[in-house]
Amino acid sequence: MTQKILCGMIRYMNLNKIYKILLKEYGPQGWWPIFVSPKKQTAKMRVENNLAYNIKWNNLKSHYLPWCDPYFEIAIGAILTQSTAWKNVAQAINSLCKNKSLTPQKILNLSDKELGEMIKPAGYFKQKTKKVKIFCEWLVSNHQGDILKLKNKKIGPLREELLGLWGIGPETADSIILYALNKPGFVIDEYTRRLCLVFGVKFKNYEDYKDYFEKKLSLIKNKVVLYGEYHALIVASGKNKHKNFL
Repeated sequence: MTQKILCGMIRYMNLNKIYKILLKEYGPQGWWPIFVSPKKQTAKMRVENNLAYNIKWNNLKSHYLPWCDPYFEIAIGAILTQSTAWKNVAQAINSLCKNKSLTPQKILNLSDKELGEMIKPAGYFKQKTKKVKIFCEWLVSNHQGDILKLKNKKIGPLREELLGLWGIGPETADSIILYALNKPGFVIDEYTRRLCLVFGVKFKNYEDYKDYFEKKLSLIKNKVVLYGEYHALIVASGKNKHKNFL
């Protein structure tokens, strides 16, 4: 692993301290937001763009619908959020919900044109239609269309399997592993790279950033919860250009 030193020095990046600062500033983010029937929404949920936050992974199963698998929905959200803002993804997810098409089987029953129209708000809809269809075909052909069957796989082989699918890169794979499958894997995005840069930390590639965060946070017991909250807080901070650290 190589590390570029900016301006002739590197500031110490205390990830535990940074986390506490972000949590105090922005509060718990409660990722990943999912569709919840209005009848099941509670005061504990934060609802934005018709999607609900603050739902624990173990409670996602209570939001199953015949046409909506919440674990699968998270994975689709991870694919759709590539190169676009979350509010645009939320529109696409809401469109899929309106058309009752949030299971692999339901999506595969759609024509490319029909799916493309539903996810159009997320941008690059032709490419994303192909990515979503490939992911669904893989789930149905190899895992009976049940994304939770991936939960039993070891992270390394699972990640390689996901990365072998066209249209799924490291950030998307790690988002699926962390948020949809509740397995530890730190998600790196552009906001994370910019935060690192504030502290003079820069690496050559995604895997080096991921390795840096996971090693620095290796003593944390509940990594899944921390990783999920930390990534969401970095995104919140990034939208404010990491003003707390400038």
